[in-house]
Amino acid sequence: MKTSDFNYHLPEELIANYPLSNRSSSRMLVYKDEVEHKYFKDITNYLNEGDLLVVNNTSVIPARIYGNKESGGSVEVMLERIMDDNKALVQIRSGRSPKIGALIVLGSFAVECIDRQDNFFILQFDRPPIEVFNSIGHVPLPPYIKRPDEDLDKNRYATVYEDKNLQKSVAAPTAGLHFDDELLEDIRKLGVKMATVNLSVGAGTFQPVKVENIKDHDIHSEYLDVSAEVMDMVKITKAAGKKVFAVGTTATRALETAFMSEDKKGYRGYTKLFIYPGYKFKVVDRLITNFHLPQSSLLMLVSAFIGYDNMKHIYKTAVDEKYRFLSYGDAMLLEKNEI
Repeated sequence: MKTSDFNYHLPEELIANYPLSNRSSSRMLVYKDEVEHKYFKDITNYLNEGDLLVVNNTSVIPARIYGNKESGGSVEVMLERIMDDNKALVQIRSGRSPKIGALIVLGSFAVECIDRQDNFFILQFDRPPIEVFNSIGHVPLPPYIKRPDEDLDKNRYATVYEDKNLQKSVAAPTAGLHFDDELLEDIRKLGVKMATVNLSVGAGTFQPVKVENIKDHDIHSEYLDVSAEVMDMVKITKAAGKKVFAVGTTATRALETAFMSEDKKGYRGYTKLFIYPGYKFKVVDRLITNFHLPQSSLLMLVSAFIGYDNMKHIYKTAVDEKYRFLSYGDAMLLEKNEI
């Protein structure tokens, strides 16, 4: 399939620049045998006792820092991944790319650009980089949100179940933004089990697929951790004939990667799993997700999950019905239908 097959017209006015005041008040497009239009709080009507809800409990780093080159030019540093030995892999936006050996001033901190990897740079810090980002960093709103970050984003560009000890992502697992504490309690009362995985979301999640043939796409690498306990919960759920609900594409990729491994005692490591039409899902039965960018790997994952024609129909319907799109937008609940 070609990347152009996954294009669709997304009116700019449908991109949500702000979250709704109440998390669970978002609209939810439900696809089973046909399309239904609901609200996210209605998700309790689609969960049953014994089902398993799997969430990604990663926490977002304030990963964007504005600074200056030693020569005086302004720069924007966007963290991709913290590395060993006080180094960080970053994207740098400036009038001219920094040279190797150049110093960059970030607030009261000076860092050195020591290497380049494709479109990324490696910066050397004199302390753990997380300390600098937590000190002066901004909430890394996605590039399609055309406004500066605000105080409200510190709370709303994060899930209510995030684990602050797992502060490793530079983008939020946005499907989980729709859950509030009250809704989660209602779900638990149904007898639904909950499990957490951790996948460190990288900025590459926003990158469009640029090759013509999607099979030639080199997807970004992300670190994940799926415990043996979670894998056992999945097996028990499946054996009982119940459903595994993945909250977001990140939880989906984490689960599917873990069950590809020969070692069924848990999985910890990097994944470059690229899910596109033709992929056979091993774990996930239901997918809770947001509406994704045209020509993105996330849209291709959705297409693999419900079938290409169904994806095209659903996205046209969502545009016609004026759903709110992308990170702060509305949600979908999808039943697996591999075609």
